[in-house]
Amino acid sequence: MDVESVAEFYQQLGKNNLDTLGDIYHQDVVFEDPAHKMHGLTTLERYFVTMYSNVTDCRFQISSADQVEDRGYIRWLMFLTHPKLSSGKEIQVEGMTFVQFSEGKVIHHKDYFDLGAMLYERLPLLGRVITSIKRKLGQS
Repeated sequence: MDVESVAEFYQQLGKNNLDTLGDIYHQDVVFEDPAHKMHGLTTLERYFVTMYSNVTDCRFQISSADQVEDRGYIRWLMFLTHPKLSSGKEIQVEGMTFVQFSEGKVIHHKDYFDLGAMLYERLPLLGRVITSIKRKLGQS
């Protein structure tokens, strides 16, 4: 297993092939993103099933993948359509994933992305407040 294989896996991942997570993830995987930290393949599988059942669409476009020894980084753009975000319109979130391998599988996966841009700014009332604050800070 290498970082290119993980990148390819994510480009193919969807609601219909979540049963293949065990092909790349170690039984004792630690998976982290800005909102969650979970341990173990079974927990990760439940998380993905729940996540994908709540979205209309979620897909990844990989821009680069690099590896040194048993660690790698993947840069990606996620296209997400969720009925409760942005009135159900597709949103794009840029991010990066760190992966570490053990015994030929991913033992540690950590996603880095702006949770506010993905979630909070897309909620009707809170989104307007955050946009206003960003304008005042000169960020938008």
